[in-house]
Amino acid sequence: MDKYAVFGHPIKQSKSPQIHQHFAQLTEQVIEYTAIDPGLNNFVAEIKRFIKQGAKGCNVTMPFKEQAFEIADHVTERARLAGAVNTLTFNQDGSISADNTDGAGLVSDLKSNNAPLNKRILLIGAGGAARGVIKPLLDCHPESLVIVNRTFEKANQLAKMFEQYGNIASIPLERITSDMKFDLIINSTSTSLSNELPPIPDSVFAKHSFSYDMVYKGEATRFLSWAKQSGSTTCVDGLGMLVGQAAESYYVWRAIKPEQANVLSKLRLDLSKN
Repeated sequence: MDKYAVFGHPIKQSKSPQIHQHFAQLTEQVIEYTAIDPGLNNFVAEIKRFIKQGAKGCNVTMPFKEQAFEIADHVTERARLAGAVNTLTFNQDGSISADNTDGAGLVSDLKSNNAPLNKRILLIGAGGAARGVIKPLLDCHPESLVIVNRTFEKANQLAKMFEQYGNIASIPLERITSDMKFDLIINSTSTSLSNELPPIPDSVFAKHSFSYDMVYKGEATRFLSWAKQSGSTTCVDGLGMLVGQAAESYYVWRAIKPEQANVLSKLRLDLSKN
């Protein structure tokens, strides 16, 4: 039986084993997928041990995505641009291939919800989550993609890094004026985890705008509640992105793209019960 796992610290909360077992059932394949917490300082050693057990690949979540990038022998362009990795494949020749499927997962979920990807996009945050999705968003040819962040220098660095791929810019928070409206607003920060809001004015929400929070909870996140009050007519959390990036990882390993709707519905139902 082909072995896979997700590595993270902590990892008990991970839904990846549940998702991938569903994918295996849907595609009529037999795999073993577990969750592994290597501790903060043992990631590389545990990866080597996992490979010796005959594993075929693994997912990687926080805080090991950069370490996963460093141990890879082959890196896809999207992983290189993201500067982090969430999918490792262990090859028969002993080499390790690395990929980042986060951006593909986000875009897949946005498309399934009919988000206006070709219009004005505001990306809030300039951390690893933002960096991992910029190229896939620019590949959708938006009218513009603007990055805002508490620290403008980080946003500006990201904009310059990706300027060759599309119409991208950064703007200081204090320069956002009331006439700057966006059609798609994406929160890549973790503020919703602490029930806080990113430091942007509510004027960015255009009438009938689409708001997306990469964080997900059983109920609407504070960001999405605020977005709805500010005029957004469509508000979507990041659960679909989680399923989407997992489906892309499954495709990398198994060359089969699993259907996602049933898995997403089951996870949504489970969340609502907790």
